[in-house]
Amino acid sequence: MNDISFPGRIVCAVIVSFHPELEKILCLLGTLESQVQNVVIVDNGSHDSVVTCLQSLTLPVPLKVIPFGENLGIARAQNEGIQAARQNGADYVILFDQDSEPAHDMVNVLLFAAVKLQADGLKLAAVGPRYTAINQEDRSPFIKVSKFQVKRQSCASSKSIVEADCLISSGSLIPVANLDTIGLMNDKLFIDYVDIEWGLRAKSKGFKSFGVCGALMEHDLGDAPITVLGRKFACRSPLRHYYTFRNAIWLYRQPWLSFEWKIADGWRLLLKFGFYTLFAKLRLHHFKMMAKGVLHGLIGRMGRLD
Repeated sequence: MNDISFPGRIVCAVIVSFHPELEKILCLLGTLESQVQNVVIVDNGSHDSVVTCLQSLTLPVPLKVIPFGENLGIARAQNEGIQAARQNGADYVILFDQDSEPAHDMVNVLLFAAVKLQADGLKLAAVGPRYTAINQEDRSPFIKVSKFQVKRQSCASSKSIVEADCLISSGSLIPVANLDTIGLMNDKLFIDYVDIEWGLRAKSKGFKSFGVCGALMEHDLGDAPITVLGRKFACRSPLRHYYTFRNAIWLYRQPWLSFEWKIADGWRLLLKFGFYTLFAKLRLHHFKMMAKGVLHGLIGRMGRLD
C-alpha cells in the first residue's frame, strides 16, 4: 500500500485532466497510488466517455473525480482540487498535469524535504521536482532572479535543495495550511503564468519555494520544439502564447511584484516575442496572438479567450 515515511501526514494528489490520453493518466495513477493517501482528478471538459472511465477506476487509495463539463482553466481546476483535498484532511497537496511522469519515489523525496525545511523554521510555499521535458533533452533548471537576470540554480548533487523564485505547478508539493496566508491560484489567469504568479505572490508574503534535486519527473510540454542552429527551443501554440503574454503583462502591473523581477522577466518576454515572430511556424498568427495578449494584459481583459 503506502510507502510514505511520515504516516502522520496526509498527502493528496490533485490531477487536472483535459481530453487526456487514458494510457498516460493510468500510468500516472499507478505511480502515485503507493505514494499518496488520496487522489482527486478535476476534469476540464473532456468527453463524457472519458469522465465515465475515470469515475469507474478503482485505486488502493480513495479517488474522487470532479467533472467541470467545460474548460474552466487550470487555475480553477487546481483550486477545486485543493478544496477537495482540504475536505479530505490533507496536510499537503501535490499538483499534477495529466502528462507528467513522476519517479516512483518522487512524492516521498519531496515530502522528506518539505518536512525538514519546515522543521528548520522556514515558511514554505512549495517544493518541486527536477523535471525533464519529454520532447527535449536537458533537465529544466530551477530559476531565481538576481541582479536583474533570470539565473539558473544548478544542482550540485542529487541531495541538493536549491531555492527558487517559483516552480512549475506539476509536481509541486504545497503545505495546505500555508494556503490560508498565500491564497489559492488566480483563476483570472486561466492558464500559463499561474504557477509563476502564485510562487511570486508567496515570495512577496515571506514564503519560500525550493527545488529538490533528488526528486525526478518527466513532463510532456505537448508541442513540438523549434530547432534553430541545432538547438531545440520550446514552442507553444499561438493561443498559449496569447495567454503567456497577456498574463505576463498583467503580472508586471501588480504592485507587490519586485521591480527586479519585472525587468528580468520582461526582457526575456521581449526576446520571446521576437524569436517566435521570426522562427515559429505560422509566425504571423503567433505575432497577432502575442500582440493581442500584450494589449489585453495592459487593459486587464482576463479569463478565458472565447
